[in-house]
Amino acid sequence: MKKLILASSSPRRVELMGILGVPFETCPSGADEALPANTPPAQAVEILAARKCDEVFSRHEDALVIGADTLVSIDGQVLGKPAGTEDARRMLRLLSGRTHMVYTGVALRSAGGKSVFCACTNVEFYPLSDEFIEWYLGTGEPFDKAGAYGIQQKGALLVQRIDGDYFNVMGLPIAAVARRINELLCKEEA
Repeated sequence: MKKLILASSSPRRVELMGILGVPFETCPSGADEALPANTPPAQAVEILAARKCDEVFSRHEDALVIGADTLVSIDGQVLGKPAGTEDARRMLRLLSGRTHMVYTGVALRSAGGKSVFCACTNVEFYPLSDEFIEWYLGTGEPFDKAGAYGIQQKGALLVQRIDGDYFNVMGLPIAAVARRINELLCKEEA
């Protein structure tokens, strides 16, 4: 198998890549993550995933590189990682009792070509009391995650239902990624 590189050091993405059952390396990207204002979320995550992937591929052209980026969107607002406690509190209040969208853009690149796609999952939160929000902030979980929560840990207690790929909400739609890897490898062999 070709060398596989994840252009990220996200513990969640590393965990999900492990599901593939093949060796891979991590190589965080130094790509610029600035975007023009009002870039639609699906387009934004695809652009950022492609930048991350391309930056790492430029250093590892013998590999198949995977880049990803995740954003949360509600009412046209994009929620990335919170800037601090107040920002996390604001995000959780905004999401309370409502449905939001989680977008993950994924880019794969190898000598055989490039594939870029976006997955979207709708997530509905239970109504959250101020006390519950303060408890969740106290766990420390919200601070390194888009939308200020992680569905795979204590953040699961916020979620009433999802429509779409659960693993997308964690940061990598791994079943779709596996299929794109196979497509790229088949192109190289052809």
